[in-house]
Amino acid sequence: MNDDWLAERFEEHRGRLRAVAYRMLGSFAEADDAVQETWLRLSRTGSDEIGNLGGWLTTVVSRVSLNMLRSRETRREVHVPDPVIAVDTGPDPEQEALIADAVGLALLVVLDTLEPAERLAFVLHDMFALPFDEIAPIVDRTPTAARQLASRARRRVQGSGAVPDTDLPRQREVLDAFLAASRRGDFAALVALLDPDVVLRADTATMEIIRGAEQVAQRALSFPEAAQLARPAIVNGAAGLVTVIDGRPVGVMGVTVRGGLITEIDLIADPERLQRIDLTIQ
Repeated sequence: MNDDWLAERFEEHRGRLRAVAYRMLGSFAEADDAVQETWLRLSRTGSDEIGNLGGWLTTVVSRVSLNMLRSRETRREVHVPDPVIAVDTGPDPEQEALIADAVGLALLVVLDTLEPAERLAFVLHDMFALPFDEIAPIVDRTPTAARQLASRARRRVQGSGAVPDTDLPRQREVLDAFLAASRRGDFAALVALLDPDVVLRADTATMEIIRGAEQVAQRALSFPEAAQLARPAIVNGAAGLVTVIDGRPVGVMGVTVRGGLITEIDLIADPERLQRIDLTIQ
């Protein structure tokens, strides 16, 4: 077997493998590690005995990701996952494909609270349409038990309110109003745009969680310069903002909008983390 041929076949599947690993891990660095480990296993195994290369690779990257999740000592710590950013420039076929395939930051936070096997079953079935008889051996369960894992995860996700309204222009309208109110220091207008039980998760070198419309509005007014410099972006498929100073992003914010109100805000402003994350706005 030619090594170049095998590498070419692997590259055809790399995008899907990285997508699976990112949804499992919420981290691009860890996702890349999982994909690299999958390649190493393929290169040791070869493809002569593999009937369905795509299915084999998906199974391997899923198992690798599952093991990485299980080995995390701080798996249940709340954190803001790595963001996927696109410039918000209106209708564009490639951008629409990115949005359709994206997973909101708030949803990834909920996925972090699931047991590893639940997360894997939900991700593979609900996001990648794998049948339960293929998921079962990865989590060492029967197909029926794998279905139950996904069902429990689905109930948690649906009950969390982390899935935004799908109307992106409406999301943008709400966030634009929020940004305008922040810029003019209008506390009452900010509160009116926030769900009473809104949650703000801010990764600013330490993790800060703020709950309640008035508390979140007050936090928004405490950084007037950031509001002036923020520009629209699409963050994990939803309306968001990127703050850029001297050509370098210094803050990324994603929001969840439901029923015309902002229910969740996820903010990354940790300088060290922003340096590590690939924040090229694509």
